[in-house]
Amino acid sequence: MNKPFLLLFSLSCLIVAATPLICVTCHLRTLTDHCRRGYGICVAQEHETCMSLKIYQHDVLQVSYMVCQKFCNNLKYDLNNRTYVHRCCQSNYCNFRT
Repeated sequence: MNKPFLLLFSLSCLIVAATPLICVTCHLRTLTDHCRRGYGICVAQEHETCMSLKIYQHDVLQVSYMVCQKFCNNLKYDLNNRTYVHRCCQSNYCNFRT
């Protein structure tokens, strides 16, 4: 391969690796699909991913919460007749879609 191509390829890989992960923030999203508190974006720091927490009661979404989260884990659990679903993802704005 020629050297200019390798240099350009290496530079593009470096730029992609250095691009920060951007997540949506909303500290209280309601059934009407509106963010009531904390709407914006966050830039994930080291060891952070985008996270969404959705709380269901009788299989109906009650509220959700979205942030950049350190050491995020996907999990689902039931407590007091509610189901809590944590989802972690690693692409820009992915926690708004999940």
